[in-house]
Amino acid sequence: MAHREYEYAPLEQIDFARTLRANATDAEILLWSRLRRKQVGGHRFRRQHPIGGYVADFTCVSERLVIELDGGQHSERRRRDEARTQDLEAMGYRVLRFWNDDVFNDLDNVVERIAAELT
Repeated sequence: MAHREYEYAPLEQIDFARTLRANATDAEILLWSRLRRKQVGGHRFRRQHPIGGYVADFTCVSERLVIELDGGQHSERRRRDEARTQDLEAMGYRVLRFWNDDVFNDLDNVVERIAAELT
């Protein structure tokens, strides 16, 4: 059996991720309906997954891909989001960001872009 590298998060971060999962936004619920159960190219995604001090909206660990959904409040937090993206990239993750409106109005295109990033 191959050796797997696991990243362990502090208990507080795990509890926070659980809270986020229990209180998912409508956009997160909609996108999760298309990412779950290996529907995108057979890849497994996790939602509200702790990574290095952050909780990523969706993560495909095997491909080191993070999907972040941004709502209206993110326009005011652009610098913080950019720093978060840089930190995740420094940890070896690729980050795709989508606006909630993209998920609501063009879900097929969002899923296609994610699938293209996985190939």
